[in-house]
Amino acid sequence: MDSLFKDIFGIFKFIEDIFSGIQKLLMPPKPFSWQTLIYLSVFSWILSYFATDYVKDIIALCGWLFLMAGTAWYTTDDPLRVPGTFMPVGAVITGFLVSVFAFGHQENIITSRTIVLWPTISALITAIPDFFEGTGTESKAQIPKLPDRQKIIILVASCMLISCWIQFYFVMDNWLKEYPTLLADKFQSRTFVTRIDNQVKIPPNGVVLLNKLQPLVEEQIVARPWSEVERWLLDANQQVGNLGNRVIEKNLVKFGEKQLWRVEPRVVNIKSGYQLDILSIWTGPSFNQRGFYLKKSCRITPVSASNKPDNKGAVAEIVCDRLNKFIAGTPPARQ
Repeated sequence: MDSLFKDIFGIFKFIEDIFSGIQKLLMPPKPFSWQTLIYLSVFSWILSYFATDYVKDIIALCGWLFLMAGTAWYTTDDPLRVPGTFMPVGAVITGFLVSVFAFGHQENIITSRTIVLWPTISALITAIPDFFEGTGTESKAQIPKLPDRQKIIILVASCMLISCWIQFYFVMDNWLKEYPTLLADKFQSRTFVTRIDNQVKIPPNGVVLLNKLQPLVEEQIVARPWSEVERWLLDANQQVGNLGNRVIEKNLVKFGEKQLWRVEPRVVNIKSGYQLDILSIWTGPSFNQRGFYLKKSCRITPVSASNKPDNKGAVAEIVCDRLNKFIAGTPPARQ
């Protein structure tokens, strides 16, 4: 019986020790501490969930301020420095929170602007204590000493340079999304772009134009009287140009490079009929000063049920190459 009571008391003692450990871990050592600020931030966010309108925004704002202040306090009590600098790791964490608070939004908390300004804000937070002397309520503003000024200038300038490079990455990424044809150019010779391979890539939008244009041209020619087809080929510049504009407007509407593509035909007499070359020409920036274009060749020939040499009663047949050719240089002149 005694052993049973001992076991029961032992269990209660174990549970009491667990609760004591949790209480010691969570209970702030004093009312004014970083733990208090963190708890206030959590409490504010919980309250903001039940609030509405501008009251919700005000309470959420207080939550962010408490979180940033508590994080900054905790990480600066015994600061761990970023290797090679005098920047505390806490300043990096606090800078991230400040950047998210200032430049994030509900749909996407972490935006490109948040990432770009993070290093600079962290550097400014690191520099703030050097402009004050003393601690607590006895601190007063001061001008940093000369060695400190040099360190601050170097740190802030370095972080601003990092922000510039991050911004440059986002600008390049946006350009390449809006102008994917730039990826097909010889950017491997540029020091700021790394290519996995050195192979020439055919511009995808140029391929799309030719592949979408081919069936439209075939509809205009196939099985039509040969005399009508010849008249159509005489006016090929306008005919193909109109079809090309329709294809560009429909298939490149989401790309900023839509205005940098144009479609032109080239008609050449051959022994059996005509050769129609459809060109999608890139007019934007290019590593090659003469630019480049893509070409799809189609052979148009008369097909007749009779053996009359004058092709009376003949209809047109068109056969186009399966693959498009990528050609660096100026397209041939119109005839």
